[in-house]
Amino acid sequence: MTDTETPTLSVAVLGTGIMGAAMARNLARSGHAVRVWNRTRAKAEPLAAENGVQVCDAPADAVRDAEVVLTMLYDGDTVRDVMREAAPALRPGAAWVQSTTAGVDAIGELGALASQWGLTFFDAPVLGTRQPAEAGQLLVLAAGPEDQRAAVAPVLDAVGARTVWTGEEGAAGSATRLKLVANSWVLAVTGATGETLALAQALGVDPQSFFDAIAGGPLDMGYLRAKAGLILDDKLTPASFAVSTAAKDARLIVEAGERNGVRLDVAAASAERFRRAAEQGHGDEDMAAAYFASFDEK
Repeated sequence: MTDTETPTLSVAVLGTGIMGAAMARNLARSGHAVRVWNRTRAKAEPLAAENGVQVCDAPADAVRDAEVVLTMLYDGDTVRDVMREAAPALRPGAAWVQSTTAGVDAIGELGALASQWGLTFFDAPVLGTRQPAEAGQLLVLAAGPEDQRAAVAPVLDAVGARTVWTGEEGAAGSATRLKLVANSWVLAVTGATGETLALAQALGVDPQSFFDAIAGGPLDMGYLRAKAGLILDDKLTPASFAVSTAAKDARLIVEAGERNGVRLDVAAASAERFRRAAEQGHGDEDMAAAYFASFDEK
């Protein structure tokens, strides 16, 4: 290996849903040796076709001898439980890149566990959905010790187009805090898109007339048109970001506001809309399916 070549690493990826599977593929395609685990093994099996990916039956099997462990699971409680399963096989001194949107309180707990197990902890949530994840174009928001960042840079570079460093201490959760702020905007726009289309339908307004009215002005935005297109063209599956996951993130945002003395009425309404859409059977569809929460369940 020359000085300019990227070092290859042994990486364990725990969680192979929409985001985790894409990250694992990009890690393998970047030359890293990747072991993956998912609670439902069938979701991980397609990765076995990738050169350099090994599908494991247990978290401990995946993390054994790994230089970097990347977690991309549902929530903080899931991460804690899975990492406790993996703990006996963790390599002391390994880096833990925690990319699950887990919430501020959970990050502190996970950071404490990392310290207990002798791991270097990086709080590293990502911004992006299925398409940028598959293209390795995620935005990584990361916090962790500066003198250890070179050890995880090849992993972050494989999954993301850019890394924004927010702090020196992963357990302090500065990256997670920024992720919640960003997600509050994403979820608000998604909810507003669905409500706008629902109102147009109720009033007999052609949605295209709305898009024509705002075209090229400050109210126009690509994200609005992308999410509206999924609804209007009935392309809510496969999900780029599922309703059930959006509901979880919305709850974390509301809780973060409450614990810091801020009332987030829009986020609370978004959480309720995502919850209702999931109850109506849209939990696995793209989060744009919150649109259906505007109508009584048939």
